[in-house]
Amino acid sequence: MFVIDKHGIPLQPCSPARARKLLGAGRAAVHRYTPFVIRLRDRTITESVVEGVEIGIDPGSRHTGVAVFTSVAGERQGRFALQLDHRGATIRKKMLQRAAFRRRRRSVNLRHRPARFNNRAVQAGWLPPTLRHRVDTTLAWLERLTRWTPVKRVHVERAAFDTHALTLGRASTGGIEYQQGTLAGYEAREYPLAKWRHACAYCGATGVPLNIDHIRPRSRGGTDRISNLALACIPCNQAKGNISVEKFLVRNPQRLAQILAQAKAPLVDAAAVNSTRWALWRAINARWQTHVSSGGRTKWNHIRNRLPKTHTQDALAVGKVDAITRHPAHVLIVSCTGRGTYARTRADKHGFPRLRLPRRKTVRGFQTGDLVRAVVPTGKKAGTHTGRVAVRTSGSFNITTRHGTVQGIHHRHVLLLQRADGYAYTTEKETGASPGIASGTHTPLSS
Repeated sequence: MFVIDKHGIPLQPCSPARARKLLGAGRAAVHRYTPFVIRLRDRTITESVVEGVEIGIDPGSRHTGVAVFTSVAGERQGRFALQLDHRGATIRKKMLQRAAFRRRRRSVNLRHRPARFNNRAVQAGWLPPTLRHRVDTTLAWLERLTRWTPVKRVHVERAAFDTHALTLGRASTGGIEYQQGTLAGYEAREYPLAKWRHACAYCGATGVPLNIDHIRPRSRGGTDRISNLALACIPCNQAKGNISVEKFLVRNPQRLAQILAQAKAPLVDAAAVNSTRWALWRAINARWQTHVSSGGRTKWNHIRNRLPKTHTQDALAVGKVDAITRHPAHVLIVSCTGRGTYARTRADKHGFPRLRLPRRKTVRGFQTGDLVRAVVPTGKKAGTHTGRVAVRTSGSFNITTRHGTVQGIHHRHVLLLQRADGYAYTTEKETGASPGIASGTHTPLSS
């Protein structure tokens, strides 16, 4: 649990049991529900011992893992896990839709207007909105965690693949560790795993041991280039042997075409990640003490510590680490939903307004997306409902809980817990977590 003193300065996180005792004794109050933060009423930072925490970040194209942990003599203990779900695809769709509307309005009966499609200058360090969103969201949550926890340093992956380790036979690759050491081969294995999405290229099997297979066998002139490598499960790898992929998939031409296209296709998600990692590192390094690492070292760390393959576990294993002795049992899933839209109309297929929305977003003191608790005393909807609210001008709201949507709850039964902040929250059990491992999260609140 995150803890702050009575002046809002972050203190050392505590266990859920300790937080319940403080709240029950009246020594603390709930400062925030998701993530759960308590504020002490009778203590300041000068009266407390603060050892500090560290944060690991595993940047991704669709998801970014964030882990808060303590580290003593190279031994890490996870305290909190968070997964950011980005909305880059939604942003791209909206921008294409907006461009189509504008293009149509510019071209209809406006032939006298000069072309303006190529009159915009791009500044140095510019990123498209779909990529800038990933950087800004990660920075925003890092700043939030800094307000709730005493962060000493930040560990971040600056490169998904070490290009020096991928290039064999060079003496300038940094020493024997790359050529023959413990990290040898991990960078080269990370690339096919990302490209083929941890699935067998020939049968699509997931969750099984995978081998690296040569699409064109070396006995038939194939090379060890990354573009000639694919993932294959053990049965497919043994059945294919040294025959050509065309002969092996002669009865499945559709799968053959997909494999040949995928082998030549660029890594779209990996390209997006590599485009944002440096921008993210520069922004973080300007404010916090930062340690950088690569995806190959992260994989080596979580294999040595027998951690499951998740974004949050990768964030816990970023950088130089000797042992990981504890990880949270639950993960807070944070989905980027946005704060709505300024437009109070809906457009038709030509881009012109077809209906009007209410001028105000706030109804009876509530706004769509607020985290609320409704206590209904009687009727078919009797009970306690906690979740996100969708307001209506009639005063009868809908509340989306973890069990579904409850419609038609009167506003007088609704209590505000937390204002909408552009994110939706859910809590999931961490993959591979056991009951004996302590959790760093609280009872989940529905998005």
